[in-house]
Amino acid sequence: MAMDLVDALASLVRVTETGSFSAVARERDVSKAAVARQISYLEQHFGVRLLHRTTRKLSLTDDGQMLLGLAKPVLQGIETIEAALGQQSASPVGLVRVGLMVAASHFIAPRLPDLLATHPGLKVELVVSDRFGDMIEDRLDLAMRVGEITDTSVIARRVGIAARVAVAAPSYIARHGQPANPQELGRHTCIVHDVGPDSDTWTFAGPHGVQDVRVSGAILANDTVAVHLAARTGYGIAFLPLVQVVDDLRKGELVRVLSDHPAPGVPFSLVYSSRRHLAPRTRLVMDFVIEQVRQMRTTLSASSEEVII
Repeated sequence: MAMDLVDALASLVRVTETGSFSAVARERDVSKAAVARQISYLEQHFGVRLLHRTTRKLSLTDDGQMLLGLAKPVLQGIETIEAALGQQSASPVGLVRVGLMVAASHFIAPRLPDLLATHPGLKVELVVSDRFGDMIEDRLDLAMRVGEITDTSVIARRVGIAARVAVAAPSYIARHGQPANPQELGRHTCIVHDVGPDSDTWTFAGPHGVQDVRVSGAILANDTVAVHLAARTGYGIAFLPLVQVVDDLRKGELVRVLSDHPAPGVPFSLVYSSRRHLAPRTRLVMDFVIEQVRQMRTTLSASSEEVII
């Protein structure tokens, strides 16, 4: 097996500084012969003689002197790199790229300043999209995903169950009242998130099982942000991820309707690549997100599994 070139160069520097193979062997807790083999490896690798050896002392040849002068700045550069990366691996500093769905970004973005205020060396880049891509190609350190995780190239940490809720502005409720059950949505104005066929069919669970209800309204949008904004104006009832509207519910800017008929949920996880070391900065962001979800669950008095997205 090829000997480590960098380690051999470091041994050469120390041999010339101490003037002794034995001293370097003691420093490195290896045999004198092992240090000698490293110097021989360098001579074979570069095809030159590096040392004059006598019974009394060691001295560098001209080629050895040239290699020593070139090796020192290389070794110093490696030490600088190791120090910088070691600092990042030991503390939560540097950039974390996080993949989020649009709805989740509404929940995470307003909360990030609190995290960054206590970790000034940390940077977080939110990569927002409802289309799931490849984490490596997208250079993501961490990502939110819904559904069962079947990709063996990632490690998933289950957080809970993603929930959707029917919501309306208080002004709409004041004018039209609340539906008592999902079937009554047919008499209400609804705002449809258009994602393809059957977008106007909303699914709820209740005492009698799962119910599919067809809704209608004059506003449709292929973006949850537009649906959200239209609901806040008081136009009608929207069916949105809880994570997107939780702050509006807390502030009373939106009201949850049909709370006795929750929508069926899907698993929600945080994932990261199994081909990467999980840096402290990435773990910090992951733990932060999980804690925000826990706090939301506590505030809403939800069950241990009913969570967001």
